[in-house]
Amino acid sequence: MPITVLVPDDHGMSVLAELPGVRPVRFEVGEPLPPGAGQADVLIPGFQAGARAITYLPQLPNLKLVQLLSAGAESWIGKVPDGIMLANCRGAHGGSTAEWVMAALLTIYREMREFAAAQADRRWDLHKTDTLQGKRVLTIGAGDLGNQLKRRLEAFDAHVTMVGTTAREGVHGVAELPQLLGDHDAVVLMVPVTPKTVGMVDAEFLSQMADGAVLVNAARGSVVVTDDLLAELRSGRLRAALDVTDPEPLPSDHPLWTAPGLLLTPHVAGTCAGNFERAYAVAASQIAMFAAGEKPANLVRGEY
Repeated sequence: MPITVLVPDDHGMSVLAELPGVRPVRFEVGEPLPPGAGQADVLIPGFQAGARAITYLPQLPNLKLVQLLSAGAESWIGKVPDGIMLANCRGAHGGSTAEWVMAALLTIYREMREFAAAQADRRWDLHKTDTLQGKRVLTIGAGDLGNQLKRRLEAFDAHVTMVGTTAREGVHGVAELPQLLGDHDAVVLMVPVTPKTVGMVDAEFLSQMADGAVLVNAARGSVVVTDDLLAELRSGRLRAALDVTDPEPLPSDHPLWTAPGLLLTPHVAGTCAGNFERAYAVAASQIAMFAAGEKPANLVRGEY
């Protein structure tokens, strides 16, 4: 008997229709569930409005799996009833996010914004810039995102130090951060949101970074204490690149907009061509495992 999967978009419908033993059913987030949807075994929330799909859970008594299209699962952790599995989309967006980090670091070191301003003013501003080559980059987060970034950084002859929750071969533990921060030119955040990571980048953390270092946040805004980062940016001691902020979206009158030494983008690291295709490729593989009686490989356990 096929499993029923609630799917929030037409692209997902076409992908899942190819899976044996799977019956996709289209629904619109925020609208009443269609007839027969109450018997669904799997729910796929949408990309942007996915968290709103939590309200459907009481209407789905047979639900066994929530398959996210995002790598982040913080909106769902603790909100899925016992007996329902939660799987993220690890492996879909690591490359895109790593690419954004590379673009941010290259923009800062090679002064692309300054050259763009000179172009707008029709000034031939020939001068020497910094380089990513030889930079020491501390990557906090040693999962798919961190490893995708490591591969790209090393191709640019940067030196990468990886940090994970616990130490293992080739990876330092978070307990070692106080000894590591001051020895690196850039610190990249690629961690999930958990009670331990919310606010981890505070005034003490930032004070341990080297003068002139760059903080790059490709995780979530809540990982960084905004006021503490603003103080360092205003002093000119540190620079930063943020794809995520706290609060988010950023209000038009927020001081981050005019903070010196800051490159800011509106949570677009994973938002690029092919993101739907990559997300559904991972989601389809997880659902195929479930349909075959196996547990999906991307199950979220505990805090993450």
